[in-house]
Amino acid sequence: MTSKFRVMFFMVLIASLVLSACGAGAADEVAALQAQLEEAKAAAEQAGLSAEDLAAAQSELEAIAAELADAESELNETEFVTWFQYDETNEDEASDERAGNAYLRATIPAFNEAFDGQYTWVNRPKAWDTMFQELVAAHIAGNKVPDITEMNSQTMRILEQNGVMMDLRPWAEQQDWFASLDPGALETCTALDGSLICIPLALRPHLVYVWADHYPDGFPDTTDEFMTEAERLKAEGVYAWTYFGSTANGGNGATRMVWSLVSSFGGTYSDADGNMYLTSPETIAAVEFLRETVVNGYNPETVFAGGFIEEDSFKDASAAAIPTGLFGYRYINPLTAPNGAEYDSMIDAIDAGDVVLDHMFAPEGQTPGCGNDVQGVGVPKGAENLDAAYDFINWIMEPAQNVPFVLDVGAGFPANRDMLEAPEFQTTFYQQAATALEGSVCTPWYTTLERTDEALELIMNAVYKVIKEDQTADIATVLGEAEAEYNAAEE
Repeated sequence: MTSKFRVMFFMVLIASLVLSACGAGAADEVAALQAQLEEAKAAAEQAGLSAEDLAAAQSELEAIAAELADAESELNETEFVTWFQYDETNEDEASDERAGNAYLRATIPAFNEAFDGQYTWVNRPKAWDTMFQELVAAHIAGNKVPDITEMNSQTMRILEQNGVMMDLRPWAEQQDWFASLDPGALETCTALDGSLICIPLALRPHLVYVWADHYPDGFPDTTDEFMTEAERLKAEGVYAWTYFGSTANGGNGATRMVWSLVSSFGGTYSDADGNMYLTSPETIAAVEFLRETVVNGYNPETVFAGGFIEEDSFKDASAAAIPTGLFGYRYINPLTAPNGAEYDSMIDAIDAGDVVLDHMFAPEGQTPGCGNDVQGVGVPKGAENLDAAYDFINWIMEPAQNVPFVLDVGAGFPANRDMLEAPEFQTTFYQQAATALEGSVCTPWYTTLERTDEALELIMNAVYKVIKEDQTADIATVLGEAEAEYNAAEE
């Protein structure tokens, strides 16, 4: 074999070994191959190759060196793992989570570019209704946990109760953005022992989406006004409202319209000591009112179907209003207005004036209540890359990153109040939502309750029983039985 071909063969062999080592991710092998590459360069210069062959050899060596540099960079990066309910690989435009999926699809590359050579963001999609149980199980078993997990108000207590999340308060209080966080959002992310177990990014309060043509004088302010309007609409063949009234999804309905109604009456689900408390006069009155609306036929049967079928009755305008979370605009589509106009999105219907946003009604003299949900992120205990988690949170708090997160993932108001002046929040949708919320007092449904999963099922099963299954049952008795069952487990 001539010297020329020996050198060329050696170079091809080096290239093969470099690529093999890169694929295996073996840092020691890459380092050894780097030394061999330098030897190959020297050999090529001494081999007496023609200028043309030497140029070709040099080009090949430079390509190998570039591959080597990329491999070394990858080896030095830390894998940063997140759990979100969104999946960047899902490009289905009909998916309920298309907004979050598209957000991750655009944002993961941006993060990786910003932290090139430090971190590679890897998202592991999780189902929204099992994610947190899976996280608790991983924590208890000592298995790997993500560096960042998305969090919301409804799952705070289960993670707190199982000691899953880190206290981020000592670190967060040192960051520039901390002073700008909404106090209510911070309170929602605060555990009963005072630790801060999530960083709030978006506020997701509950309000009411209303078909303007069905309520030409606006959505009612009081319970008496609602009953009058509901009877008028019934005579016109229209339901006054639709809502999540089933026992599906572990009693999740208790966090939605039911809580907005109960809190509007001044009721509660718990006392100051962490006991379930469903038998206050105000809570009983709220459930009595709700049963009366069901008995009178002011809601469609879809309310009790589960599977979010209740939304269909608003989509086709057979129901005149739907109390739900602010984020409902992402899911309640397409829509057909009472006047026949068709819309692909709720935002389009609001911009056109066919849908308006309003607050819940309340008994005369009471201030309407509403649920207050928070979308944020937290760091599980045992996270392997704490520096990456901190850098991610600071990065997502930058204006260029925070606004898209709030709009596409949070689907609410920014928890960082400095972001409220951004042009993206000066739209008809946000202006109407802000006005509606000014007339409400929004609070988390769970207040002092710790065993939230158990509480939700007990509450919603009891409410469902008296408004749907047995409309002659004594409301105070049924609510009292649920209350006693929950509290007995504490003794």
